[in-house]
Amino acid sequence: MNRLVGKRVLITGASAGIGEACARYFAEQGSDLLLSARRLDRIEALASELAEAHGIETHTAAVDVTDRDAVSAYVDSLAANGLIPDVLVNNAGKAKGLDTVQEGDLDHWDEMIDTNVKGLLYVTRAVLPLMVERDSGHVINIGSIAGRWVYPKGAVYNATKFAVRALSEAMNIDLLGTQIRVSSVDPGLAETEFSEVRFDGDAERAKSVYSDTVPLTPNDIADAVIYVANAPPHVDIFNLVLMPTVQRYPGYMDRKGG
Repeated sequence: MNRLVGKRVLITGASAGIGEACARYFAEQGSDLLLSARRLDRIEALASELAEAHGIETHTAAVDVTDRDAVSAYVDSLAANGLIPDVLVNNAGKAKGLDTVQEGDLDHWDEMIDTNVKGLLYVTRAVLPLMVERDSGHVINIGSIAGRWVYPKGAVYNATKFAVRALSEAMNIDLLGTQIRVSSVDPGLAETEFSEVRFDGDAERAKSVYSDTVPLTPNDIADAVIYVANAPPHVDIFNLVLMPTVQRYPGYMDRKGG
């Protein structure tokens, strides 16, 4: 059963990767889209394509989730125009660098904490009161297996994703007594722009992360998000963990699987 027809879905970081794939999958379900990202040209092109292909309503905005005032103004504008989301997909996130704590780049740490933790909080804090007011809604946070198991040289990224997991669980408690659901979708190795961003545009180094294996794709993760979002209203899927078949733990990868 498709329960997503006509639902309004806000997706952060929708210009590429998992965010773009989620936009495409929700559009196929007949959901209207509120797409935000820093790269406005990309989401405008995506919104136009999906509106034409699926006959849905789309709205776009250039929003940096680390800018608290910009996030607040954006959500206020949505509310003023009657565009309150039924589903919020907190997708915007990043990893920067791969270093031990004693050698870490403080700027990289700030970027990850500001985007992965504070950015998620800013958007959620702005949207949740609107959902609470009408007692309906679903927040889906894109986490990571890095929020469950640590790995070498990933301490700060791990910490941000552990925070996403904690926030997802705590939000569910805070929302007890309402009809609002909170879920997290935590993927393992997935081939997106993620590694290229982590390594400051070093495409060759990024490509080596996925060599000789079969990673998840953005579509795989979007498919999981749709499954979570489409659950019956009385069902709250707290957490969904997925890894490629060649991966069974962060440090265990079958490199011959590719």
